Amino acid sequence: MYTFLGGVILLLIGYFTYGKFIERMFGVKAERPTPAYANQDGVDYLPMSTSKNSLIQLLNIAGVGPIFGPIMGALYGPVAFIWIVLGCIFAGAVHDYLTGMISIRNRGAHLPELAGKFLGRVMKHVVNAFAILLLILVGTVFVTSPASLLHNLMNGTVSLTLITVAIFLYYILATLLPIDKIIGRFYPIFGALLLISSVGVGGALIIQQAPIPELTLSNLHPDNLPIFPLLFLTISCGALSGFHATQSPIISRTTQNEKQGRKIFYGMMIAEGIIAMIWAAAAMSLFDGPVGLNELLATGGTGLIVSEAAKVTLGALFGTIAVLGVIVLPITSGDTAFRSARMIIADYVKFPQLKMSSRLVIAVPLFVISIALTQIDFNILWRYFSWANQATAVIALFVGAMYLYIAKKNYWVSLLPGTFMLYTVLVYILNAQIGFRLSMDTSYIIGAIVSVILVITFFVAAKKQRAANIPLEEDLSYYKKTA
Repeated sequence: MYTFLGGVILLLIGYFTYGKFIERMFGVKAERPTPAYANQDGVDYLPMSTSKNSLIQLLNIAGVGPIFGPIMGALYGPVAFIWIVLGCIFAGAVHDYLTGMISIRNRGAHLPELAGKFLGRVMKHVVNAFAILLLILVGTVFVTSPASLLHNLMNGTVSLTLITVAIFLYYILATLLPIDKIIGRFYPIFGALLLISSVGVGGALIIQQAPIPELTLSNLHPDNLPIFPLLFLTISCGALSGFHATQSPIISRTTQNEKQGRKIFYGMMIAEGIIAMIWAAAAMSLFDGPVGLNELLATGGTGLIVSEAAKVTLGALFGTIAVLGVIVLPITSGDTAFRSARMIIADYVKFPQLKMSSRLVIAVPLFVISIALTQIDFNILWRYFSWANQATAVIALFVGAMYLYIAKKNYWVSLLPGTFMLYTVLVYILNAQIGFRLSMDTSYIIGAIVSVILVITFFVAAKKQRAANIPLEEDLSYYKKTA
């Protein structure tokens, strides 16, 4: 219990200390107009309040990742708490803040465009492909998982196919309509469910004095799967997630002032870390340890764990409300995954999105591909999502490091976590069954060599970019904010 409570407290302290340090280091320009005003179009660019932007950002980034990932990560034992806390403060929140703020400085640009500007044209094409792949996988995973949860919640009285179709229809509307019509209106309701479920489960664990294990560095996984690199890919959205780099630009286009950035981007990642801590603690304490948890996962997957944990801590009625809060998370990330994919493709091919017909041209093929992917086993999709997700995080952190290097600021805050995750994803793909299937020892060695080469390449490129005087922000001097 003390480890769990201490971790939550450290996350809060991290927001007020390291978050403030990152904000000062980046250098907020409160007087600078944001894309919400400079590029206002009534569809994707429009100013919204800090509270609304914060809530949308939290719901965008907090899909099933900070719940399903920590539940599976709980198999390793309390060592998972360390990654959630340290990863969130020093990697995930920094990642989210930098991608959001750099996007604001560049008229709301998405990650592929930022990668092209700061890492070179080739990277723009590579990252564009990565981002679209990731978003389609996210959108698909976040259709199947809430549909399954709803189907079980209703005891199978409504067909899984019908529920899936209903979620797809909602996603289509959220992808096509102006951001304030669906997302801006429904997210406060969804947010209430999210807060009730998270605070309810976390509070119940404390009140009931659940036997949450204390800190140990031992690997408790029943199948003895290695902590490195698997834990760092299993728990992604609760600690560090490249998916967030595709979501922050959505809110960078609706942020009113740069001063709001720490609360919106850094703060909401801290909130997601707390959600991850709660569900990891529930999984560790309610099912007779890793062995019992592993058996339940084999029987009914993470959805069963969520349902059982909610009912054990809150009872049948409030447990059902908590499950609804969990269902909300993937739905509110799935809709913006497709929306973000539409925006990225539109920016890439320079295809204006003011007309509904233009939005349909891009959105329809995305949904056709996603519907086809729903026929693939969820576990296979999740493996590919996990690797693509963290590989995208590496790219985003290197973009942030390049921006800071050119600006002659402390680029190590982004480069160090970026290098660590670079090594992690390389070792994973070299060893994994979906990758090169090399031995773990060989993967460690090759991963280290490749990581060193890529970091050296980064410094060579960074010196050239600084010498070339790459502009760090778009010129918005033409814009004059009216009263």
